Amino acid sequence: MINIGRRAALGLSAAAIAGTARAQPLDRVVRMLVGFPPGGAADIVARIYAERLRGSYAQQVVVENRPGAAARIALDATKSAAPDGTTLVFTPESMLTIYPHIYPRTLRYDGLKDFVPGGAASSFGFAFVVAANHPARDLAGFVEWARTQRDVSYASPAAGSVPHFLAEQMSRKLDLRLMHVAYRGTGPALPDLSTGRLGAIMGVIGDMAEQHRGGQVRVLAVSAPARVTSLPDVPTFAELGYPDLTSEELYTILLPAGAPAPVVERLERSIAAASANPELKAALAKMEQVPVPLGSQAMHDRIRTGRDRWGPIVQATGYTAEE
Repeated sequence: MINIGRRAALGLSAAAIAGTARAQPLDRVVRMLVGFPPGGAADIVARIYAERLRGSYAQQVVVENRPGAAARIALDATKSAAPDGTTLVFTPESMLTIYPHIYPRTLRYDGLKDFVPGGAASSFGFAFVVAANHPARDLAGFVEWARTQRDVSYASPAAGSVPHFLAEQMSRKLDLRLMHVAYRGTGPALPDLSTGRLGAIMGVIGDMAEQHRGGQVRVLAVSAPARVTSLPDVPTFAELGYPDLTSEELYTILLPAGAPAPVVERLERSIAAASANPELKAALAKMEQVPVPLGSQAMHDRIRTGRDRWGPIVQATGYTAEE
């Protein structure tokens, strides 16, 4: 960021800087930090967007993986970076909406104060899944079955994730007693589901759709606001009478707080243009994701609303990631 003092020293007016910023992409290398290892969904989608931001937001946009501390390292690094537009972070919104509630003492960033969104990237929903040989053919059948069991466990891809708390919310809505078991991703949970060690999984739709179509698992409901095109036979929670269980997570691209308005505006325009690209849409569709037309202010408002939504749900579980 060129502050007032540096502008004066360089002999540049604010109007000149704004005009230049709007006219052409940044001519410096821009880093897009990702708090997850290479090869995962967040990394793949970040690289899809980085490719489309090259030449519009900046001449060069490189993805830099910063895994660790439950993806907080990347956000901490972005918060501390110079707000000149050359450091971005690509992150699920839950890092900004749920983490304040599960790390109440140790979280070192504020999702509303320390970052400014360029906008939303893509969205993805969640699926409630049982084994292919499970006696329940639908959600009502699962509820009936679960109430006859002494213990019913379910898996989520990670403790403190949206699927974790969505399933906890579902458990209370359906008056069930389900025990949470955290796995490192959905893949490791599938063998335990097939052998009956797990009663169900709440996971990302993209991790379950192919297995459902292939008959390896049975998706009973999805949290998306409408039926998923690739799973036309699967109802939404809302269709089944549980609209409060409608939930999608968004990926968002953030700048450090204090980034100049022209830079934020250029990033917002570049994300919108990328999201409208047919090739990008097709690439996301293979992962059961869709681009989301939310700009900077709308994404900021969504983060605030999400933080308020998840607070009571997390508190009701008594879960905290801190000792």
